[in-house]
Amino acid sequence: MTQDSPVDLLVLHAVRVVGFAGVPSLARRFGTDQDETGELLEDAEARGWVQRSGFAGLAGWSLTVAGRVENERQLAAELTRTGRAEDVREVHRDFLPLNARLQQACTSWQLRPTSGDRLAANDHTDPAWDAEVLGELAALDRALAPLVRRLGDVLSRFSGYDVRFSAALHRVQAGDGGWVDRTDVESCHRVWFELHEDLVATLGVDRGAGV
Repeated sequence: MTQDSPVDLLVLHAVRVVGFAGVPSLARRFGTDQDETGELLEDAEARGWVQRSGFAGLAGWSLTVAGRVENERQLAAELTRTGRAEDVREVHRDFLPLNARLQQACTSWQLRPTSGDRLAANDHTDPAWDAEVLGELAALDRALAPLVRRLGDVLSRFSGYDVRFSAALHRVQAGDGGWVDRTDVESCHRVWFELHEDLVATLGVDRGAGV
């Protein structure tokens, strides 16, 4: 049976997964009420788990070291309650080879080596090069869906990553290449990054772990 996460966990976890962001973005991540999200963030701030800051006209919330520890404690307890930690670990193991492919695809979208410069920027004037990258992203899109279904069968908060990735990919296929790797929109790379962060946080492993 799929388990739903409590709202306070979702709000704190949104800060972990999304990173520095304002209340609207954090509430949108897991579909929590915006007013309740703001109140829970203030409660978490009082406990020393999150902090508000601003720079260059931007303001938002971020996790403190104590907040990261608390988030991982909550996630570990939640995963234990499901009795299906090994299912999530298996998905993580299946995810890692795909993650390496995604990283390579994004690198190939950004760089197109030449004989004189292996770090030459991809100016997107080679249709065959870009088509190969888009083909790889489409293959990853197909491979991601069953993994997300397996995760969502354990914890409902994992549902939707595949839908968001597909939506970004459709924008790329429609001609907006920025949706491959932009950080200010829900691009293919950003959605994938959030899923990876969600997995490692849930399992309490290092992001670079290959296990």
